[in-house]
Amino acid sequence: MRRVTMNQISRDAPSNAPEFTVSELSQALKRVVEDRFGHVRVRGEISGFKRAASGHLYMALKDESAVLDAVCWLGTAGRLSVAPEDGLEVIAVGRLTTYAGRSKYQIVIESLEVAGEGALLKLLEERRKKLAAEGLFDPARKQPLPYLPEVIGVVTSPTGAVILDILHRLSDRFPRHVLLWPVLVQGDGAAGQVAAAIDGFNALAPDGPVPRPDLLIVARGGGSLEDLWAFNEEVVVRAAAASALPIISAVGHETDTTLIDFVADRRAPTPTAAAEMAVPVRTELVATVMDLAGRLVSGATRTLEHRRMRVEGLARGLPDADALVATKAQYLDMVADRLDQAARAMLQGKQRELSIEAGRLRSPAQVMAANGQQLRMLDERLAAGARRALDRGGEQFIRIDRRFTPEPVLRTLVRLDEKLVQFGERLDSVSYERVLGRGYALVRDRDGNLIETGAAARAAEQVTLQFGADDSVAATVEEAASGASPAPKRPRKTARPAPPKGEQGTLL
Repeated sequence: MRRVTMNQISRDAPSNAPEFTVSELSQALKRVVEDRFGHVRVRGEISGFKRAASGHLYMALKDESAVLDAVCWLGTAGRLSVAPEDGLEVIAVGRLTTYAGRSKYQIVIESLEVAGEGALLKLLEERRKKLAAEGLFDPARKQPLPYLPEVIGVVTSPTGAVILDILHRLSDRFPRHVLLWPVLVQGDGAAGQVAAAIDGFNALAPDGPVPRPDLLIVARGGGSLEDLWAFNEEVVVRAAAASALPIISAVGHETDTTLIDFVADRRAPTPTAAAEMAVPVRTELVATVMDLAGRLVSGATRTLEHRRMRVEGLARGLPDADALVATKAQYLDMVADRLDQAARAMLQGKQRELSIEAGRLRSPAQVMAANGQQLRMLDERLAAGARRALDRGGEQFIRIDRRFTPEPVLRTLVRLDEKLVQFGERLDSVSYERVLGRGYALVRDRDGNLIETGAAARAAEQVTLQFGADDSVAATVEEAASGASPAPKRPRKTARPAPPKGEQGTLL
């Protein structure tokens, strides 16, 4: 018989505990956690921070002995006053919940703040070193402020006393046109609004409907380090560094320092001091301009007086202007007389040269007479030369005849002799005197020019008829009668008989 113990009886007996599914148990735990820890503040150091592609933030909060997962949804992440980063000790405000998919619990962050001023200062110093290493605080990047801006843009809260102080101070010193871009100056989203305001002022067109400022003032009243933290955010510092418009930083009081002070073109201890930096004092400017105008007039007067005295002194050393003009006038008259005399002398000289050259010229009649005489001389020389040639030829023929007695040689010599005689007769026949001897005459006008046509003879009226070398008669040209009989026809020349065969014919 088997012995049964009480433990075995209790294990085998059915349990009366309720039975849950995994989901039911997870939901029950979720309700318990959320009901018990619906709003908590957890202090810890951020670890494993990452931003998902969806924009959600994931991280872990840890201390010496525990780790708590944390998540911040996209809609809340843009409103955080502190940008999460590894190693930063923060205080996260939110609610606890569970994630059934991994059987773990986590905190859903609704706001985030740095845990303690010491941690803030440490974060501020690390950020300052990082931005300084990038060259954002380099003095060479800073721009000069305009002396008298037409439009001033102000980035600050519209409800605080800062804007009123700025407007009042500008009105006292030099009223200018002011554009206010209202922003939050602390809390969630303040840094993004300040950066957007700086970028917005820079994006305005110079000739657009809204005037583009010449100068920006980023201002806020005093407060704690946490209150001024928005002006330490990287987004604000980078927006100020990228601004093409000069910026005056006026955040907090004189003892407060933010990162925008390092990157701004000028730092003002207070918003009122920023207004004083932006514009000069109008009354002082007017007084300065008037003083400069007086000094300019006084200096110009002294300069003119000094120049006048100098000109008078130099004028005393110059000769009399009338005397200089009189001397030059007298010299001009003398030169004019000499010029007139020289012109007349040159004209007379040219006339004399013209007369001499005219005396050297011969009239056409003289030229024709000289040419005729030269022609007669040439004719006489030609005739004499021909006779001499005939004489020499005859003598040569005689010598040749003595040497060559055959009949063919004699006939050749006879023909050559006849040809030579013919050439002499032809040469004599071309002489113009022979032509005149046959009844022809040369007709010349009064100037000795040869007349070749009847129209030229009628135009000349008085002509000279030359019948020989020394035989000429003057005549008057008259129109011939209309019924004059035509000139008799010249008899037709008869053909000469051909020379006997074997003999050379004559050309005449």
